[in-house]
Amino acid sequence: MALIPTVYARRIGVLASAVVLASLTSLVNAPTAAAAPPTPMSAAAARSYLATVTPKAEGSTSGYSRDLFPHWSTVSGSCNTRETVLKRDGVNVVQDSACAAVSGSWYSEYDGATWTAASDLDIDHVVALAEAWRSGANSWTTTKRQQFANDLSRPQLIAVTDNVNQAKGDLDPGKWLPPRTAYRCTYARMWVHVKQYWGLSMDSGEKTALTNILNGC
Repeated sequence: MALIPTVYARRIGVLASAVVLASLTSLVNAPTAAAAPPTPMSAAAARSYLATVTPKAEGSTSGYSRDLFPHWSTVSGSCNTRETVLKRDGVNVVQDSACAAVSGSWYSEYDGATWTAASDLDIDHVVALAEAWRSGANSWTTTKRQQFANDLSRPQLIAVTDNVNQAKGDLDPGKWLPPRTAYRCTYARMWVHVKQYWGLSMDSGEKTALTNILNGC
């Protein structure tokens, strides 16, 4: 067997080490994966819950005001709920001393658009505040409504394209769904999760739409 000269053996060793180092460096410098709201209940769990729901006619918006759902509460220091969600849902987000996002990249799950200015994004309440009001939140205390409007523990808040969020308004899934069809299963799971946790009612059109979506998930 031919022997590899010592100098070449050393070079091979150095080259192998360089390859390993480059691989590790590429892993460290790899783009950070986009974050997302808390994972919603599974499609199976959502279907099971829906099977127990007795539809109830939607209430009225009489007496409703967004001011009854104090939102964008302080989370820590100068960071409020909006800025916290922008940081969570974006990639390479840089915030200034007031916690405002000054740079970063955001992918809007609702429509598949990518934005690099925070001003192009709204923080959507998956179950809109007015929808919650009509579904039982009208009887809550202001403290409970504040907790709902700033809920970071459930899949209730998500950064999305502003005009898409505005087109949604306070509509339920029987009247509006994300234009990006690939996200509809996730959206339905999010919706059911939030409504179940907060004990909010569903009307028949809403339940039917959610059932139809989840049956295909």
